[in-house]
Amino acid sequence: MSKIKIFGLGGLAENGKNCYVIEIDNDIFVFDCGLKYASSNLLGIDYIMPDFNYLENNKNRIKGIFITHGHSENMGSIADLNGMLPEIKIYATKFTKFVLEEHGIDEKSIIEIKPHKKITFDKNISIFPISVSHSIPDAVMFVINTPDGAICYTGDFVIDPAMLGAYDMDLGKIAYVGKQGVLCLMCESSFSERKGHTSPNHRLEDYFKDVLKHNEKRILFSLLPYHLYTITDIFNAARNTHRKIVIMGKRLQNVVNFAIKEKYLNVEEGIIGDLSNINDDNVILLICDERANPFANISKILHGYDKYITSKNTDTIVFAEPRYDSNEKALVKLENELAKFGCNIINLPSDKIILHHPSSEDIMLMIKLIQPKYYMPVKGEYRYMVNNANLASNLGIPKENVILKQNGDVVTIEDGALIEDYSQVKVNDVLIDGKSSEDIGELVIKDREMLSENGIVLISATISKKDKVLLVGPEVTSRGFIYVKDSADLIAEIKSICEKIIERNITPTFVDYNKIKVEIREELSNYLYHETECKPMIIAVVQEV
Repeated sequence: MSKIKIFGLGGLAENGKNCYVIEIDNDIFVFDCGLKYASSNLLGIDYIMPDFNYLENNKNRIKGIFITHGHSENMGSIADLNGMLPEIKIYATKFTKFVLEEHGIDEKSIIEIKPHKKITFDKNISIFPISVSHSIPDAVMFVINTPDGAICYTGDFVIDPAMLGAYDMDLGKIAYVGKQGVLCLMCESSFSERKGHTSPNHRLEDYFKDVLKHNEKRILFSLLPYHLYTITDIFNAARNTHRKIVIMGKRLQNVVNFAIKEKYLNVEEGIIGDLSNINDDNVILLICDERANPFANISKILHGYDKYITSKNTDTIVFAEPRYDSNEKALVKLENELAKFGCNIINLPSDKIILHHPSSEDIMLMIKLIQPKYYMPVKGEYRYMVNNANLASNLGIPKENVILKQNGDVVTIEDGALIEDYSQVKVNDVLIDGKSSEDIGELVIKDREMLSENGIVLISATISKKDKVLLVGPEVTSRGFIYVKDSADLIAEIKSICEKIIERNITPTFVDYNKIKVEIREELSNYLYHETECKPMIIAVVQEV
């Protein structure tokens, strides 16, 4: 019998940043290590990753990090964690290992695993990966075998019998695990609101064939580099059309080359072109997009900044990638610009789904196959997790056995029974700007918001060190607040206020610089808000010579 703790460092009540910790007695197992891309209100932030302090503080107990598949929401923070804990091994399937290496992870840190090959840690604990269907090859779910029963984490999946090979889902093994007795199932929630099955709406080959049939000129497909199932659909649709496909961008080329080499992608001989084909009348260009900077490459082409491709008003642009709330504004703006230029724009119709995630019927089928004692929705906004929980309740799982938690909330199971435990692990969003691995912090974001909304006012003055008198200033510099030349009266009053503050804090023997700065910020802030209803950032620089 054992004591088990389950909690999320990320991924609960949010989209992305998936990272789940399962503790079995003294051993820690980490499942996925994702990131979340920043929304527009997080000024200058590139992405958000989980807070790894708990893992750093308990690194000697960590047995490994297990990655379900190679999408950024599930492995995008692995380089950051690997930099902190380089000695911890990362377990991943072949294609996921390739993606990890593309993101800078040393091959020596990765242990390649195969679906349906058990990983044993001691006589009581083992981990069994099972292949599942997703938009990327070699995706797996994990079964953690414990003395009190199995804990299953599904990762991302879609149930589609037509997806074969590296996309196949072994429903037989999943059902077998369910027959052995499952203690807890952790199942994703992203599409729990959708009725019915996701399949076959995610199959796009026939749709792409129709696009190629009705658009004879050059076609540009904007797509994410690791959605290989979509790339495969485009190649299959282009068979026997006598069109060349040119792959633009180093990352996308690496993905396609690796996929061809390892037999994930079978292409028609001679179908792949090169840069000499990019201006052919009927060529197909695959343009790599990045979630961190959505549609940037298409925008570069449109505005004439691309090194190789020049826009034509006869071009057809196909956005063959998911639409997220975070990129909707950027996409609409780009579509307007493309339409003005004369390009034909094609978006996936509403009945087509490029995200390979389970809808309500798929989730219920997974629950029926696994038959868990306890059910824990993960991965998704909180309302999606609630819908997921309701599906489990409708299938007969007692409501007290359905576990709804947020990041940091600890689920405790002792000797196979759920314990009422309200303990928490401290978690925060870690905001990453550029290449820095340090958290930017909320205060910096607030400063950026203030600067973007109200601007800055800089007050500078110089005091004589010997005579304790004001020599120069106060001078007023403003950026993003007012136009100085048109605000002479306001500037004069600012100078007057600051001069009075400086004079009253100067004595023949002592100048209280700190008090001067504080009073300038407080009094000037009140005055400017009264006059302009704006609160610019105020910085006072007082020096002595």
